[in-house]
Amino acid sequence: EPLYRDRVCGIDIGKAGMAATIRVPSDKDPARRASETRTFGTTKREVLALADWLRSWQVPAVVMEATGDYWKGPFYRLEAEGFDCVLADAKQVKHLPGRPKRDPADSKWLAACFERGAVTSCFVATPEFRVIRLHTRYRRDLTEERGREKQRAEKLLESAAVKLSSVVTDLHGVTGRDIMDHLIAGERNPRVLAQLARARARRKISELEEALEGAEFFTPEHAGLLAAMLARIDRVNQEIARLSAVIEQLLAPYEEQLQQAESQPGWGRRAAQDAVAETGIDMTRFATGGHL
Repeated sequence: EPLYRDRVCGIDIGKAGMAATIRVPSDKDPARRASETRTFGTTKREVLALADWLRSWQVPAVVMEATGDYWKGPFYRLEAEGFDCVLADAKQVKHLPGRPKRDPADSKWLAACFERGAVTSCFVATPEFRVIRLHTRYRRDLTEERGREKQRAEKLLESAAVKLSSVVTDLHGVTGRDIMDHLIAGERNPRVLAQLARARARRKISELEEALEGAEFFTPEHAGLLAAMLARIDRVNQEIARLSAVIEQLLAPYEEQLQQAESQPGWGRRAAQDAVAETGIDMTRFATGGHL
C-alpha cells in the first residue's frame, strides 16, 4: 500500500534525552524501508545536531508524542529550523496496535505509524498565540489562587464566630472589606461595624449587627492572619490587573474576533480573551466544530 509519507522521523522524548528513529527508502531496494535510531540530548546544541542528521537523510517531517511539557523545546526548535513537526495525541497513539513495551522502541513505532498516516496530530498554537496563551493561563492560575485565599479568609472569620459572609453577598466587596479592615484595626462593636454598610447592604444593618455579635472572639492573632490574607489578595489583584493590560495589548489586533466571541450569551471579555488565546483565529485548523 502507498505510504502517507516517504521520509519520516519518530522521536521519543524524555526530560534530558530523546531517541530519534528515521525511516527512509532503502538504498538497495527502494521498495523496502531502512531505519536508523540515534539518541540526542534536549539542549539547543543537541537538537540542532538532530536537525543536521535529519537534513543529511532529507527527512522533512517529524512526529513526537505529547507527554508533559518535554516536547515543547525540541518541537519549537525543529519547527523554527523548517521541519514539518507533528505532535501525536498520546491517547490516540496509545491505542494503536503494536505498541512496544520498551521506551527505545517507541521512536521506531511512532515513525512507522507516522509513515502510514495513522497518527492524529494535536493542535499546536502558532508562536504568537503561544505567548498570548502563557499570559491568559497565568491569569487563570492567579484568579484561582485568589479564590482560594478568599475562601481562607471566610473560614477564618467563621472560626472566630464572625458570620459576615452569611449576610454580605460578596465578602470582598466594599462593605465586607471595610468591615474586615476595621476588625483588623481593633474595632469590635457590632453596631459601629454594621454602620459601615454601603449601598444595598444598608438594608441589612440589623442583620449585620446580629452577624457581628461574636466579634469578641476575634483575637489579635486572628487579625494578624486576616491582614496577611487580605494583603495577599491585594497583591494578586494588582498582578491580575497588570496581566490584563498586557493581554489587552497582545490581543489588540484581534478585536473583531474578540467582539464576536464576546457576543455569545454568558460570555464576557475575559472568557472571549481566554478562548481566542487558546485556539487562535484560524478556524481552518479544525476539521469540524467537534474538533475545535
